[in-house]
Amino acid sequence: MGSSADRNDIYNKGVHRIKGIQMRKEERQRQLFVRLVTAFLILVASIMIIVTIVTVQKNKTIEEEKQTEVTVTKYVADQPELDVELLTVNEYSRPGAALEQVNGIVVHYTANPGTTAIQNRSYFENLAETHETKASSHFVIGLDGEIVQCIPCNEISYASNDRNSDTISIECCIEDETGKFNGNTYESLIKLTTWLMGRYDLSVDDVIRHYDVTGKDCPKYYVEHEDAWEQFKQDLLDYIEENGIEKEE
Repeated sequence: MGSSADRNDIYNKGVHRIKGIQMRKEERQRQLFVRLVTAFLILVASIMIIVTIVTVQKNKTIEEEKQTEVTVTKYVADQPELDVELLTVNEYSRPGAALEQVNGIVVHYTANPGTTAIQNRSYFENLAETHETKASSHFVIGLDGEIVQCIPCNEISYASNDRNSDTISIECCIEDETGKFNGNTYESLIKLTTWLMGRYDLSVDDVIRHYDVTGKDCPKYYVEHEDAWEQFKQDLLDYIEENGIEKEE
């Protein structure tokens, strides 16, 4: 057996070895902890960067949308040719009540194929005598594209029910039961509507059908064919783009 000194030396070496192992283990744990913390911080930073990029892009998109809304700067200044045939003031077709604000344009169809604009105007005029109903329109567009004005734009018409108080009404003549406007009528409707939009600072979304007010099948073709109505609204925008002038700020 070795001496006591030898045993102590062996013991001390063992203790030192164990301490070394523990220290290396602790160092590895510390390094692992540092790597985990670093990885976590990198992950958090990456998430923050992504969130920042998404937020900036979202705000940019919102700003671009706002700019798009603001930059609809053209309007049609030229009034189309009008045949002004104002109705006599009466309680059945031209009440003479003030139209204090124009918030929209309502498109109708006459529902009597083959009739002219002036015939429909005469029908409205005769209501003062027949008392058949209360009905009228600011404008009637004929099959040849003629535009007859029946009521001044600063007075209400009896056309669009609870929107009589804040809209301009346009009746369109039709050739047949389909209710589709012919080329002449359609072209004049585009010109009249875009001019009114510019005059009252209205957007294409302010142009609606009688159907959109009451659910009535009017104008028939453009209720039954939603795509035709959407095309009409696009045609309004295209006409303004091609024929409009810049608004003065």
